[in-house]
Amino acid sequence: MKNFTHEWIEKNPWLLIGLVLLVISVGGLVEIVPLFFQKSTTEPVAGLRPYSPLRLAGRDVYIREGCYNCHSQMIRPLRAETERYGHYSVAGEFVYDHPFQWGSKRTGPDLARVGGRYSDEWHRTHLDNPRDLVPESNMPGYPWLATTRLDPATIVPKMRAMQALAVPYSEQEVRNAPAELAGKTEQDALIAYLQGLGTQIKTRN
Repeated sequence: MKNFTHEWIEKNPWLLIGLVLLVISVGGLVEIVPLFFQKSTTEPVAGLRPYSPLRLAGRDVYIREGCYNCHSQMIRPLRAETERYGHYSVAGEFVYDHPFQWGSKRTGPDLARVGGRYSDEWHRTHLDNPRDLVPESNMPGYPWLATTRLDPATIVPKMRAMQALAVPYSEQEVRNAPAELAGKTEQDALIAYLQGLGTQIKTRN
């Protein structure tokens, strides 16, 4: 152990890399593993329900079109953010989200609490051509969503997959899901998804 000095470690790059990885791994485990057992991160907040079939389809459209690249769904507990967006995000609001949509990289505004802030018609206009409502917006339009019909046959496998991930859909909800999507467009689904975001916690700081 006499030769195991700081200088010797610095002169052996592979040893240095190995020790750095070891420290990071241990530190990561100490920080992350307890989160799997905390109620605040594993149990839903009061009133939280799994996504309805229409909202679940809308979330898939949201992900497919890459909306998450510009709009985060994570309000950090900073005064500037809570004053603009509302109550900071808590993990219990997202326990049924697969994949998880947290993150704080933004080009556009955060959408974690956008639910109920605007009318359905506002969202339709904004999705067709954002500059009709926000002239300085650099968001692209998505007019094809208004004419693209949802395929009801695809929703049951999606809900089965969510059941396998411990999302508590009942068998009746799964059976009735195709009927809820009948005649609906991708725009209807995306708006339904957005209108439900962040409605479980209303308090503003």
